[in-house]
Amino acid sequence: MDSYFLVGNLDVDRLLSEWRWLCPQSVALVARSAFGDLFLRDEAGKIFKLDIAIGQILEVATSETDFRDLAYTKEKREQWFAESDELAAMERGLNPNQDQCVAFKTPIIFAEAGTPNNAEQVPFLGDLHRQISQLPDGSKVQFRIQE
Repeated sequence: MDSYFLVGNLDVDRLLSEWRWLCPQSVALVARSAFGDLFLRDEAGKIFKLDIAIGQILEVATSETDFRDLAYTKEKREQWFAESDELAAMERGLNPNQDQCVAFKTPIIFAEAGTPNNAEQVPFLGDLHRQISQLPDGSKVQFRIQE
């Protein structure tokens, strides 16, 4: 549980470089999940979860104290940190260190993502979500690789 809050070695500006379209305000990194979701504190002290799988940022607590207290409940550990999924990933040998996260080869926003053992490191989700953020759910997309 305490590992979620060991984020002092992470550079929030680097992590948010492709997410500034969604999170332009000044924030501090408070915690992270094993799947790369970020918990951010704004200047007013509110805590937000940047859910990188679905490309959304949502307020989860009005203060860092409330967030930390809630994070110790089983319900919130499951909701915010996907604790049972993290344990399942660890059983399959996916045990990221403090500088890594577990992500999907095919982002879960795509129908094709439902394949078993579909996890690895993915650095491009912020830009991907920005590009499709205005499309209706269920839209078909086509990838074009550019240098």
